[in-house]
Amino acid sequence: MDFSVVSDVVVACPHRISPYLKEEVEALGYDIVESFKTGVRIRGSLMDCIRLNLNLRTATQVRYSLHSFRAERPDDIYNLAAKIPWEEIFSPHEKFSVQNSAEHFTLNNTMFINLRVKDAVADRFRSKGLGRPDSGSDAAGVVIHLHWRDDHAELFLDTSGSVISRHGYRRIPGKAPMQESLAAAVVMATQWDRMSPFINPMCGSGTLAIEAALIASGRKPGLIHRDYAFCHLLGYPAEFLDQEREKLKGAILEKEMPLIIASDIRNGAVEDARENARNAGVEHLIQFECADFRMSDIPPQAGVIVLNPEYGERMGELSELENTYKEIGDFFKKRCAGHKGFVFTGNLDLAKKIGLKPSRRIEFFSAQLDCRLLQFELYQGSRKVKNPAEESPSGE
Repeated sequence: MDFSVVSDVVVACPHRISPYLKEEVEALGYDIVESFKTGVRIRGSLMDCIRLNLNLRTATQVRYSLHSFRAERPDDIYNLAAKIPWEEIFSPHEKFSVQNSAEHFTLNNTMFINLRVKDAVADRFRSKGLGRPDSGSDAAGVVIHLHWRDDHAELFLDTSGSVISRHGYRRIPGKAPMQESLAAAVVMATQWDRMSPFINPMCGSGTLAIEAALIASGRKPGLIHRDYAFCHLLGYPAEFLDQEREKLKGAILEKEMPLIIASDIRNGAVEDARENARNAGVEHLIQFECADFRMSDIPPQAGVIVLNPEYGERMGELSELENTYKEIGDFFKKRCAGHKGFVFTGNLDLAKKIGLKPSRRIEFFSAQLDCRLLQFELYQGSRKVKNPAEESPSGE
């Protein structure tokens, strides 16, 4: 397969993260053709797909378009898929899977259309006198993705395979961990300048602090994540991948690194966070502390303080968490003046207990939970406002 041929490339991400994905893709020098809620579309080759997989922090998959076509029924999908020269794309000795984002009135079960695509691929190989490749439901080996809405269908090669939103360092996830891509987007949403301190009390498994250290030092996910679906395609340029990884290594900068602090009241959580940071190669860039958030080390230099408290999944937890959120507000007021405070939460009723008016409310999803990143401007004493419009919150 020719890895230099240019086609449409769709880079997918979780809902509400596309603004940060767009920022990353543009920073790599690509023009956005289309933006939507769960990704962006650009023009690029499979070589570009390799670069995108290695560099992007907020993406889930990078999909290379093979063919876009009109389809009104499942047989239309089969007929087109059977014409694609799969024998030029991957070997019959490779395992492949089919995934989809299909919504069509003819489908009672989207697994059915996966089977139709699998049959088309197998029949194509057989028509060329080749053996039928093994197939499965997981994202191992070659991954084919079908998008089908109304009468528009598009077949892609998913060049990522297993989602790249998991960056590969978190072997100890901890309790209710934040997805790595979401943590990277949260760090980006704070507009942290990567020079001032980044403080993460209640660090849990350390994902926020680790992503902050990775961003500040210029370490990209491709230095950790190893298994990509593009490695299973015919013509895969292994030397190009090695060269791109060498470029990533050469881009690491550790001079004049900012102070990054991760703390948690549970010693076990701190040790888990330290182990995850070690796997990510940034343990030496983070100051770990075992401390209640109210006693966290807060440097005098103005910086960013981000807390991700529990949201309360059981009735008995709510009264205790109400007090925790109130204490977060007291902590901000008493110890964090001059800093920017952030609270990431999936419980807006509990967030009201903080007792401070957020200057920004930034929408996110964590799994399927509607969440907000709330920003608080923490001033010394009372703030003097000359223009009432300055007090208007932005965001929602």
